[in-house]
Amino acid sequence: MQTVSLSFYRFSSGADRLWAFAMMGFARLSLPRVDGIGFWKLCGSGTGEGFTPVPNTAVYAILATWPDLETARRQTRDAAIFRRYERRAIEAWSVFLGPTSVRGNWSGATPFQSGHHQDDGPLAALTRATVRPSAALRFWRRVPDISAVIGHDPNVAFKIGIGEVPLLHQITFSIWPDADAMAAFARHDGPHARAIRAVRDGNWFREELYARFRVLDTRGTWNGGKPLAKLSGQT
Repeated sequence: MQTVSLSFYRFSSGADRLWAFAMMGFARLSLPRVDGIGFWKLCGSGTGEGFTPVPNTAVYAILATWPDLETARRQTRDAAIFRRYERRAIEAWSVFLGPTSVRGNWSGATPFQSGHHQDDGPLAALTRATVRPSAALRFWRRVPDISAVIGHDPNVAFKIGIGEVPLLHQITFSIWPDADAMAAFARHDGPHARAIRAVRDGNWFREELYARFRVLDTRGTWNGGKPLAKLSGQT
């Protein structure tokens, strides 16, 4: 059953950050040759927790789909391109996900195959949008307020904003203890709900995708710790 990996890497020195930036182009040559890989994307991030249009030269991510969890674990650990990232990074964290629902398209395709059951336990949400250039300024004015609300939500275990192209391609990724906590945030009449209404009314997005996942496994650390440690039974 399809597994999605999302691997985050943090770089320290100027040389390593320059290498990671260059790999946004060069890694495109290596990733298609990784055995078992399906859909994949290379992503940069914004400053802070990623929810800003100002690039963060220290944090990059690789998203990929795999035929099963074992292949995802093995190839993100052993494939040459992933090993190169890990050797250069001062910190790395991978989360392995089982799609439970997906709606919309990414680069003209539906990359995730829902089939996993949404059992109790940590769940992840991913949104990806191509912002219309004419709406980019209005969209980014909304993002800081949304980020602040997520940050103050006691339920969110992990959140980050990443993207393929600054300003125009935005991905949000967050992990929650259960479906109720995730739904409560989405339904709350705050900056997030108002932004969704503005997006719909103004037709701000040229393409969008919404997906939910079961968190199957994690590997590594982020910010010196285990992001899901505060969720019962997670490491």
